[in-house]
Amino acid sequence: MWNYSFEFPTLSILAIILVFYFSRPRLPVRRSIVFIHMIVIEALIIILDILATMVDNDCAAYSIIYIKVLNMLYFVAFFDRAYIMYLFSIIVLRDSLQEGKLFKKLIRLPLFAGVFISVISIFIGSADFPYVIFYINETGYHSGNLYNFLYVCGFFYVLLAFIAVVMYGRTLGRRRERYGILIYNLLIFAALIIRLTLPKYLIMDTLILIAILIVFLAFGNPDFHLDLRGTAFNRPALSKYLEENTGRLKLTPFGVVIRNYHEMRDLYESSQMEEGLVMIAKYLKRISPKGILFYCRKGRFIVLDQPGRDFREEAKTITERFDHPWKSHSTELYLSAGCATFDNITGNYSSEILLSTMLKALESIGRAETEEPLTVTEEDIKRTETERGVRQCIENALGNDGFELYLQPIVDAKTGRIIGAEALSRIRDTEGNIIPPGLFIPVAENSGRINRLGELVFDRTCKFIKENPIEKMGIEWINVNLSPLQFLCTDLDERFLSIINKYGIDPNSVHLEITEESMIDDRFLQKQIKAMGEKGFLFVLDDYGTGYSNLSRLKKCPFINVKLDMSIVWDYCREPDDILPNMILAFKNMGFSITAEGIEDENMINTMKSIGCDLLQGYYYSKPVPASVFPKII
Repeated sequence: MWNYSFEFPTLSILAIILVFYFSRPRLPVRRSIVFIHMIVIEALIIILDILATMVDNDCAAYSIIYIKVLNMLYFVAFFDRAYIMYLFSIIVLRDSLQEGKLFKKLIRLPLFAGVFISVISIFIGSADFPYVIFYINETGYHSGNLYNFLYVCGFFYVLLAFIAVVMYGRTLGRRRERYGILIYNLLIFAALIIRLTLPKYLIMDTLILIAILIVFLAFGNPDFHLDLRGTAFNRPALSKYLEENTGRLKLTPFGVVIRNYHEMRDLYESSQMEEGLVMIAKYLKRISPKGILFYCRKGRFIVLDQPGRDFREEAKTITERFDHPWKSHSTELYLSAGCATFDNITGNYSSEILLSTMLKALESIGRAETEEPLTVTEEDIKRTETERGVRQCIENALGNDGFELYLQPIVDAKTGRIIGAEALSRIRDTEGNIIPPGLFIPVAENSGRINRLGELVFDRTCKFIKENPIEKMGIEWINVNLSPLQFLCTDLDERFLSIINKYGIDPNSVHLEITEESMIDDRFLQKQIKAMGEKGFLFVLDDYGTGYSNLSRLKKCPFINVKLDMSIVWDYCREPDDILPNMILAFKNMGFSITAEGIEDENMINTMKSIGCDLLQGYYYSKPVPASVFPKII
């Protein structure tokens, strides 16, 4: 006789999980679908197990065909559960083998074989022909000779799942998920062992329930994918959705962003801002009832809606709504918004590329002054894909010493003699072509590799000075650029001084160029320059005229030179005025020398000399050249 008293509390807990799961918004991805399937099939197995056990324990009270059908349904569900448990692991781990059609068919063979044998058991199973899963006769229920195929199938799928965990477990970013999928499969393995060794006690389903609870806690809780009090899915949910639908995205993205979000969040209380975001999310769901709404932080919303809708008309409606305040019983917010529409996406792009393009578009329209929506084309997606390739090239260059040092001459305006140079970094793509600095520098900054790159430029420049005594070439110094992010390093003075000491050169032979973007925080700027100045470093202000500086702020900083951005130089050469000459005069009274960038012809040389520029730099003299070539052009 079988004891099925364990099954009733198990069934009750499954019902609670199912009710809670359906009470929350669910992300429409395979993981969610398979999880529901897992709960439903487990509940069905328990019900069938109880019914089949009841009739098996009292065979005389029921017809043979009724007993056969109940047992057959139970074994079919058992095989299906084994496959579904394995399938969930594969989906979570993103096992690439599962994408192959042939592999899918081969993997399903044990499932199909088990279902087939279970079904034919009710027709051909008997004491004379016991080569089935089970058979029923006048004496009751009997296990057939192929009964152990249940365990063969179960252990087969658990083994495959363990192999996938070993191969792909590291793809799971969170420790909770990595340990969750491992414990989940260990519990399934333990359940099979107990079922095999203690067949009279129906406690396998209790262990399977614990495995499902582990899945729920590690992966299946709908709240993991929700934001704004459950009114929208979050950014990780969007990433999962795009990842699963790569190459076959049927919904078209539409974006909304709150302009000046950080300023607005500082202006209003955080609770008010959150209440406003919830109201906005509910509004977007009303105007796109069939769409899927995601909130990607920083005031950015993305709706995946049916293609063919006039999203420009939607954008107009949304921006007009933002002309009115967002009110609730405790909140009244005045906000403005920008919208981004997307052309139909036809290419097979990765989820990372699609998501990055969407968020960049929202950031762009969030900074724009126009009310017109921004249209994102496939060219923008390809540009993001190119930037991803550039990021890989940067990693390769840093890891394999593939970075190249270039130098561009700086000329004395009075004598025409080369007296300095600017150090520049160059990297190459996989085909050996130089990647434009305007492309790889922003990528390096966004990827956090700019500090390492800048330090390599400084190190290579110091090495060049050590191996090529610049005083013999008539060179007095070489400028090295510091990015705003690199300038924020509080130990920059110690790191650069250690490089100077390694090569045994004079710190004054390397001038550090910082842009106006580095001058946002006056106190930190002066503190950093003072700390590095005490180590012997001198500073040059680069690209003057493109940022935040003014004469009052410059007066507080001990720069030795101000480099006029080429855009200012070109504008003045096209249309001379009194502003630039007076500015240069003020700089000179403050003790700064002046460099004009972007010199391309003799007229520009004479013009810049006439208004007092001390140094000149540009393609007229030379483009940046490899450091190995630089001594030859001197």
